[in-house]
Amino acid sequence: MSMSLIPEKTLQVSPSLAATIGLEEATMLSVLSDLLEHRVPEPARGYEWLRLSEECLQRYMPFWSEHDIQRIGKNLVDTGIILLNSAPYSRSREFHFAFNEQVTPQGSSAALPATAFRVPPPQVVAHAQPQARSRANRIAPNWQPSSELVKQICQHNISVEFIYEQIPEFVTYWGERDEPHHSWGSKFLKQVLRKWRERQSDFGRRDQEIGMHSGWRPSQDALEIMTRQAQVNPAFIDDAVPEFVLYWQERGEKSRAWNSKFIQHVRRQWARYNSAIEHDTEPRRIPETWQPNNDVFDVLKLANIDIAFARSLVPEFILFWRDSNQVHSSWNTKYLQHAKYHWARRHEVPMTGSQSQQGSQYAGQQNTHQSSRTRDRSLVDDLTDRSWAG
Repeated sequence: MSMSLIPEKTLQVSPSLAATIGLEEATMLSVLSDLLEHRVPEPARGYEWLRLSEECLQRYMPFWSEHDIQRIGKNLVDTGIILLNSAPYSRSREFHFAFNEQVTPQGSSAALPATAFRVPPPQVVAHAQPQARSRANRIAPNWQPSSELVKQICQHNISVEFIYEQIPEFVTYWGERDEPHHSWGSKFLKQVLRKWRERQSDFGRRDQEIGMHSGWRPSQDALEIMTRQAQVNPAFIDDAVPEFVLYWQERGEKSRAWNSKFIQHVRRQWARYNSAIEHDTEPRRIPETWQPNNDVFDVLKLANIDIAFARSLVPEFILFWRDSNQVHSSWNTKYLQHAKYHWARRHEVPMTGSQSQQGSQYAGQQNTHQSSRTRDRSLVDDLTDRSWAG
């Protein structure tokens, strides 16, 4: 007895295949297999190609948007199950594909059923690990994938960091099983592909489009990215959450990537914060832990002033200005003048009025006559004078 709710032919999806490559990928593979079986393919380059129009895809895959078709098709290409000979579907509006299996010498054009495909296909494994025919052996405790295998896995748009994260679990698992195998590289390739698909599916489930709510907080993965990779202060991240939540609540938008948006927001704000601190012109007391920045030492090097000598002046410089309890907007400039003054005194080089004034201020011996001479000199004279350099 047929049901009125199912007026069309049902799709048959292999449960084991869906568990291996994903439910969406297995569903598309089933549709493509049926289409190839009932249409005449175009043999070319050893494969049987079939060109599907936008109208055809909308008829047989009405439950997916154009972006879904493009995304799932790319996943099948990445796993090596199909080949594509057309531009991305969102632009070309066609799907020119072939199953990644050579045509038999008899020229049979019938597509294999979806259950016949395995991931990754034999061609990929053979290319990744040409040593597959070597003698079977047990995995070594310090086993590492070869550089060629890492490059092969990276071709599936998998990051190098993710690849190396899988090594400890892989080695521990097979070390405990104590089983010999011919190619640990091919087994590692299969595990990484499976783990990557699970991670993508997990992110897809967690990042469904939802509206921002008052209880939203960044995920642990997002926090680790910001604190470990971007070196953002955790307190700064906590302070940024309420502002971020309020902004997107008022906009009323939905997204399935709130964590990514928050990471971008925090990185921008952190960069602005550090820039504001570095270029702040508000007068302040000198901190106990103050140190001149690298630009100061670059200037001293250009002036042929010994850097070790300049660094030796820092503790005394900090002590003097903290005791004086004065505030200044640029302690780097003060220190630069201080270093030049003492370098000139050490080498008994005649000093300009401006340098003598700065040095005398530090030593408590300001000279009014030298100060008046400073006013007689132009700014260009002060900036280009190098008499103190020896």
